[in-house]
Amino acid sequence: MERNIFVGTTILSFGSGGSAIRRTPKSVPPDWSCTIEAFRRSLHLTQSELGRKIGASSMAISRWERGQCEPSANIYILLGRFAGTSDVIRVLPGARVRLREDRIASVQVVQAGAGKTSSLKPTDFVAIPVLPIRAATPGADGDKVADLDQLKPESMWAAPAEWCPNPAATISLRVTGNSMSPMILDGYIVAVDTSEVARDNLVGQVVVAWNSEDKRLLLSRLMRFDHTEALVSDQRENMSVLIGNGSPWRIIGKVVWWAGRAG
Repeated sequence: MERNIFVGTTILSFGSGGSAIRRTPKSVPPDWSCTIEAFRRSLHLTQSELGRKIGASSMAISRWERGQCEPSANIYILLGRFAGTSDVIRVLPGARVRLREDRIASVQVVQAGAGKTSSLKPTDFVAIPVLPIRAATPGADGDKVADLDQLKPESMWAAPAEWCPNPAATISLRVTGNSMSPMILDGYIVAVDTSEVARDNLVGQVVVAWNSEDKRLLLSRLMRFDHTEALVSDQRENMSVLIGNGSPWRIIGKVVWWAGRAG
């Protein structure tokens, strides 16, 4: 007859002869490792096949699935490119948190030359996704999008962290049209803080709005006249768009900075 005695995390099993057999129970793998394995199996891929597709070794994937180490945010991005970002976020709920945590990196900028660099301090930069869409300024035709959250970034770029008060909620997109010149020109990229949507705090600010009926994106300035709010152009010849109760327009974020090629 076998008797089991727990000593800490070790099980001592005593057989009929009285000899003890040491057994250590398997640790429960973390949720993210189980989901990675289930995700791979849903694609009908072996560890080696998935590894070749995302540039990782089968040994690395094995370690992920056994919970020995969690993939970096870069791996989550590669999985998103392979299977669609929305699918990865759905099956790997921890991916969004990891991506947000890893959006900030500390780097050190140095100047070429023989001088010492010990006095330089690390600078925080934020990785901002560039979405493959264009927001139109008044009078121009931009892209239509049903759901921004379903778009897969076409690239990432870095910006100083001090430019992005809410890095996890910041996206960037391109602009078409020149009716917000000379400040924002056709072809510029704007960074949009999607956590800033309260209209009372955005009066006078450049915002991006979305039309729930025709799915258009509009970049303009939010203004308030008496009790009426409107999206207006910096070039007065363009018509304003009234927003308010019953309007299909809603603010999706505040433009916090922009960049473009000079000349």
